[in-house]
Amino acid sequence: QVQLVESGGGLVQAGGSLRLSCAASGSIVSLNGMGWYREAPGKQRELVAAMLSGGSTNYADAVKGRFTVSRDNAKNTVYLQMTSLKPEDTAVYYCSAFLRTSYYSGSYNQYWGQGTQVTVSS
Repeated sequence: QVQLVESGGGLVQAGGSLRLSCAASGSIVSLNGMGWYREAPGKQRELVAAMLSGGSTNYADAVKGRFTVSRDNAKNTVYLQMTSLKPEDTAVYYCSAFLRTSYYSGSYNQYWGQGTQVTVSS
């Protein structure tokens, strides 16, 4: 069993900052990409930022220059530092990880956290 546990969401005024954390635990053999998605009311879930195990990153255009993704591989933890927050950043943020749980299979599967609410007031 694998668990992704998120923390750090909340309510913040526009221009403020928040830091999200997500720790993966359980029967993890190997962990590849970790990142964050968000889902606003009435919209599809979208990628916000992700980091591969080698350190390369990918950001949505809407958050470039404001959000920073990082990870601690020793702790199987990924972070999202969000600055200069805008009301349009309001969404439920989901942690995601591609990981392998079996020594007998090379397949990586995507796992999700339960989501954490981020609300930015104007």
